[in-house]
Amino acid sequence: MLFWILVAALTAALAVILLYPLLRGAKAAENIRAGEAAVYRDQLRELDRDLNGGLITPEEADYARAEIGRRLIAVSADEPAETAKPARHHRFTEAFVLLVLPVLGLCLYLTTGRPDLPSQPLEARLENPGNDVAVLITKAERHLAEKPDDGKGWDVLAPIYFRTMRVNDAQLAYRNAIRLLGPSPVRLDGLAETLMAASDGVVTEEARQVLEQSLTLEPDNPRARFYIALSMEQAGRPDEARQAFEVLAKQSPDDAPWLPLVNEHIAMNGGVKSGADPAAPGANPAAPGADQAAPGNPTQQDVAAAETMSAGDRQQMIRGMVESLDAKLNEDPNNFEGWMRLVRSYAVLNDKDRAAGALKRGLAAFPPPGEQGRQLLALARELGIATEGATQ
Repeated sequence: MLFWILVAALTAALAVILLYPLLRGAKAAENIRAGEAAVYRDQLRELDRDLNGGLITPEEADYARAEIGRRLIAVSADEPAETAKPARHHRFTEAFVLLVLPVLGLCLYLTTGRPDLPSQPLEARLENPGNDVAVLITKAERHLAEKPDDGKGWDVLAPIYFRTMRVNDAQLAYRNAIRLLGPSPVRLDGLAETLMAASDGVVTEEARQVLEQSLTLEPDNPRARFYIALSMEQAGRPDEARQAFEVLAKQSPDDAPWLPLVNEHIAMNGGVKSGADPAAPGANPAAPGADQAAPGNPTQQDVAAAETMSAGDRQQMIRGMVESLDAKLNEDPNNFEGWMRLVRSYAVLNDKDRAAGALKRGLAAFPPPGEQGRQLLALARELGIATEGATQ
């Protein structure tokens, strides 16, 4: 019942708000006409004073009196015609506001709303939050405000914060859970991910230390090993990164969900994807015998020559292949895998300006609303490449 009382009160308030300008407008028009007539009457009295004072001649007074009288008659004659039309218009508008709008709103609510649902205050929703994440967070926060030393509460709340992009809150929750419950691979990995999210995907020194602590508890932890290898890649140490990724790939099951991403990093750091047959076309986009539709792939001779080169010569060779890939993508930009490799290659070479430029050109060919554009943006955030202005 209270709900319908509130609806009626809001409807009445809205009707008053809509009708007030109409009523005020009609009154204002009447006031204007009355003011004009009063001005003309004052002019007639002023004319008589000027005539009595000898300021104007009788002929001039007669002429002025006739003109003022004509204007006064015109105002009085126009008043009924001017008031009649707005009155009809206002009556129609008032009826629309008072009758049609409330009925239309009621029908819309009965059609799309749920008047049969009982009211459910916040306290009731906290008792039974269901799948409402916001209510779950509120319930957990209230509980932890009363019992801040409840480590299990922080342990539950931390990943929820992270999934809802509240990175700083998630970081604090993971730290509290570790302090109260002790370190575990899941908590340490979660804390490292919040640190990386706060630094736009860069594996900071603090995040690396947390990951190394996680590996002391679980040496075969694939998540921690992946991020440590990624930190080597971001630091411009492609050989060490490739070796770390290759070890992770060899020790991962063939159906591991992270294996495709690991293989991409192996290829970007000059290696051959794990489990790929180099002679099979398309088995490895960065390996000998790869599908030549993907521009910039090294040939078998390139790989053999790279094995005998010094680190500096190998780096120069890699840069040359990346520039070749860049040139071919300029000619044929409709190659999504090529743009992914180009952005990652410039990031591995620690050339963030060119990486940002490649990202912008790739997004021009594959706009962000599409799945491929979103993958490019996700890659940029992972590599710590600025995305501001890239979609313009």
